[in-house]
Amino acid sequence: ALARRYGLSASGLAKRAGLDPTAFNKSKRVTGEGRPRWPTTESIAKVLGATGASFDDFTALITAEPRQRNPAQPIPLIGMTQAGGGGFFDDGGFPVGGGWDQIRFPRVDDENAYALEVTGDSMAPLYRDGDVLIVSPNAAPRKGDRVVLRTIDGEVMAKVLVRRTAKTIELASLNPAHPNLVFPVERIEWIARIIWASQ
Repeated sequence: ALARRYGLSASGLAKRAGLDPTAFNKSKRVTGEGRPRWPTTESIAKVLGATGASFDDFTALITAEPRQRNPAQPIPLIGMTQAGGGGFFDDGGFPVGGGWDQIRFPRVDDENAYALEVTGDSMAPLYRDGDVLIVSPNAAPRKGDRVVLRTIDGEVMAKVLVRRTAKTIELASLNPAHPNLVFPVERIEWIARIIWASQ
């Protein structure tokens, strides 16, 4: 689950942590006698260090009930400029109401995921007009993640999360020519992680 959260395979996660690439293979999870074989605390510490996940994040993955979407089920799609209008999101940033188109996108583990279509060139050079961003409102944004947020004024934007404190959220523009923005947390209605983009 931790590997999946960071877009890695089990062997990719092991390699990133400096472990043997086969350390987390299914064949190594059970002893020859059929007993479960658990990773050592040292291995877990290396994996957490390599991903930046906290121990609380890790234990939440163990105890969380998976919320998986049927791979055949479409996800809602809306234009980025439309997203600033009312009626498309609830207070938590989850998609609601009508007016959404739909696209098919397999293997999204968030039943509330939705897609935003980029309009214009305000997010160039990273995202161009017509690119589609898949957003997961259930994935907790972390430092360095690309995110979509909506301000209390109804402005929806895609940025990079630089820093989050109890009072402020600092965001970097996708266009390096623009300066970072710092918002008081009370000005942000919701913030959600971009988990995939078509390019």
